[in-house]
Amino acid sequence: MLLRDLLIRIAETYDPKAGTSNDVPAQVLLRSVKRMTDLPLPHGFVASGHGGQTSASSTPWIGVFDPAINTQPHDGLYLAYIFDASLTSVTLTLQQGVTKLSRQYTGQGELRRELKRRARHLRAGMQPELAVHWQYQPAFGSKQARPRAYEAGSVVARRYETTDMPSENVLAEDLRIASLLLRDAAASQRIWLHTPTPREPVTHDGEDRQPVADPLDGFHPNDSSDYYVRIKAGEHRRERRHEALIRDFGLHVVTRGYTPITQDMYPRDLVLRRSPAESQADWLVEGKTVKHGNATRAVREAVGQLLEYSYYLYERPGKPKPHLIALFTEDVGHYAEYLEQRGIASIWRSGDEGWAGSALAASWDLAVRA
Repeated sequence: MLLRDLLIRIAETYDPKAGTSNDVPAQVLLRSVKRMTDLPLPHGFVASGHGGQTSASSTPWIGVFDPAINTQPHDGLYLAYIFDASLTSVTLTLQQGVTKLSRQYTGQGELRRELKRRARHLRAGMQPELAVHWQYQPAFGSKQARPRAYEAGSVVARRYETTDMPSENVLAEDLRIASLLLRDAAASQRIWLHTPTPREPVTHDGEDRQPVADPLDGFHPNDSSDYYVRIKAGEHRRERRHEALIRDFGLHVVTRGYTPITQDMYPRDLVLRRSPAESQADWLVEGKTVKHGNATRAVREAVGQLLEYSYYLYERPGKPKPHLIALFTEDVGHYAEYLEQRGIASIWRSGDEGWAGSALAASWDLAVRA
């Protein structure tokens, strides 16, 4: 059966009031999905249909799984075609499993907030040119807890009207792109960005600030105030925007074939590596927050630290000289050329989830050339 025909037939025949027994045609159709061999699934992927167990779901769905990533919807990442409660549309969405997570976040509001927070981080690790057309926020028209969790757990999505379903070729191509986004998200999920290291004991000033393993845990988007950490070398001020910048860029570089490392790298912000066959040298990244549109101070600090770390941590001990990257929260204007002339690539945020930069950064496939 064609994928297009399958989706249309479910929309036309599914009735949540009919129950889940084996004599309900739509339920039989959903259960037969796992045996269908002519669906345009990406290589190695498998599919299964779901219409509820003891009671019929208000939003039936078809899961599409990469066995190398995950085969169950209870935990992990997967793709799903989820119908809305009116059956007038179906959404292809990259989903986070909610069952296991719901045991940790028992309140529905708390669970949805956590799912949305994780979705933002997963999107940061996707190829912008692929994800740009997948920004639909699902709305399944149900007040039940599970459909609302599906809405919050969606990382990226695309919606189709069941009365105006695209061609089979379009659906197949969309599914192929979704499979690539799934693999990007899975790679992002595997990253362990840890700062500071266990060898650098941390205490936070302020009674309500506790040490955390993830530099973004406990951060509130509306609070941009600085915080202080004490490490063996002394007291250092860190900004929430700086932590988010490093984490989001670390998630992004995975999609470009790099491995981001912060553990045991202090005082360096971030180190990128590729396989030894490609390069023996590290990419040394120093992140800076541009305040009030004035890049001068941020550029000066980035240059000083990059040259200092390059000399003392690499050149003087006899290690290969690293590639240098100055990373910023926003465009640094004419300073990009100044940095480029000194062998330092510059990269900055472009839009919500993209990255732009200098010619050197583009040559390393780490940013779109500005």
